[in-house]
Amino acid sequence: MPIVVVSSIINNVLTVSQHPIIDVAIVGGGAAGLASAIFTARRAPQASIVVLDGAKKIGAKILIAGGGRCNVTNQQVGVSDYCGGNPSFIKRVIAKLSVENTISFFREIGVELKVEEHGKLFPTTNKARTVLEALLSEANRCGVSIRCGQCVTSIQPVTDGFEIQSSDTTLHARKVVLAAGGQAMPKTGSDGSGYELAKRLGHSLVPMTPALVPLCLSGDFHTPLSGIAHDVEMMVQAEGCKLVRVFGALLWTHFGVSGPVVLDASRYWHRARHEGRGVNVTVSLLPGKDFAAIERLLLDLATQKPKSSLKNVLPRLLPARLAEAMLQALNIDGDTVMSHLPKDVRRQLVHALSAWPLPIHDSRGYAYAEVTAGGVSLSEVQPKTMASRKCPGLYLIGEILDVDGRIGGYNFQWAWSSAYTASAALAP
Repeated sequence: MPIVVVSSIINNVLTVSQHPIIDVAIVGGGAAGLASAIFTARRAPQASIVVLDGAKKIGAKILIAGGGRCNVTNQQVGVSDYCGGNPSFIKRVIAKLSVENTISFFREIGVELKVEEHGKLFPTTNKARTVLEALLSEANRCGVSIRCGQCVTSIQPVTDGFEIQSSDTTLHARKVVLAAGGQAMPKTGSDGSGYELAKRLGHSLVPMTPALVPLCLSGDFHTPLSGIAHDVEMMVQAEGCKLVRVFGALLWTHFGVSGPVVLDASRYWHRARHEGRGVNVTVSLLPGKDFAAIERLLLDLATQKPKSSLKNVLPRLLPARLAEAMLQALNIDGDTVMSHLPKDVRRQLVHALSAWPLPIHDSRGYAYAEVTAGGVSLSEVQPKTMASRKCPGLYLIGEILDVDGRIGGYNFQWAWSSAYTASAALAP
């Protein structure tokens, strides 16, 4: 669909059903909200369905996802790819809409997907707009009414459903879906307002923190390394908690560290800090090798290159700038030849390579976080239908719930799966 046509869909305030009560009102027009509208309309073509979104233009978070390409899902999705209050709940929901069915759905609406590194699935066009346009086009085809610039300020249960107050109107709906997202990337419209609406309707919240967010480091070790990327094993040890190990690429930046491994590990650091636990974060710069293996590697290099200096050998294992910065930080003479490297210096270097400390003092916060950890407690939602256990007629889907996935398309899959699960119960 041409962009100009999509713009008309976004900006046109479609006529609400003439019935006195709308069948389904969906608060939030992001991935979960649009998907639930489409799935519900497909199940119940005669139903009146309205999507209310506070932004002037819908889908901003979809458009910037995956570097502007939108990582729709992943080839392999399992409960271990998520964190949250109830793994059994998450497992039941993601099973309702499999990856294969997700791929088929997007193919049906005109989006072909391709597999990339680590099983990530992107549109073949490499454009997130392809995904947004297809969702909007299908919603329009299904008769869904989309109202932008409608910030919902109040949802009140009434005898025959709910009274919904938004920016400039009052609506009545038999059922309401809260798909308002979290509070990550507030510039896209995710301002956390959905949490307050959920609380007013009787729900409790698991404390929220940023997740999938870059981390800020103290000191200046990282400054000259900005732009260097390499694979590491990141280890997060919080007091009283099991050690968390995450593998992937780390990117050194002017403020600290980023990259997939950092984003995945960030939620554990944030949760520990929120809970008042001491937390220590280190990285193995030679992932997959323990202390003994790294020491053996250095001994083998000393045998192979006995007359080479340490500063010339270490870049065989690490990016050159990182190797240089490490030797300087450890106060190790890089001119030392390998055959004369003292045992205590070798051991010092092995310790550094196997567990380099990251002095994290903060993250870049919600402005740079991709998702929110925490949210509406899963114990207050029915996994079979996504219906509220606190407020009859209310359904909760997507990021507003206490579920967050690792990087790689898992949070979008949660959006599609939770929306699909709810649609069976939403269809009148």
